[in-house]
Amino acid sequence: MRVADDDEWAALEQALLRARASDLAEVRRNQVRLGAGYGDATTRDSMTGEAGRAERRVEMLDRLLAAVRAARER
Repeated sequence: MRVADDDEWAALEQALLRARASDLAEVRRNQVRLGAGYGDATTRDSMTGEAGRAERRVEMLDRLLAAVRAARER
């Protein structure tokens, strides 16, 4: 992928950070709901699955951010 200049690098990093923040907020929101005993067993199972998927997305976005930052330094 070609990135033309520092402005594009900054925009790319900002987009990834925003996506990460959104998923991290979802993880935390689900943790609070699960901790408070929100919903019935089916609802909690669904929230646990959603939280797991969001955690994986956060991990992948962390890797992608690290790669973007390393590529930018080259």
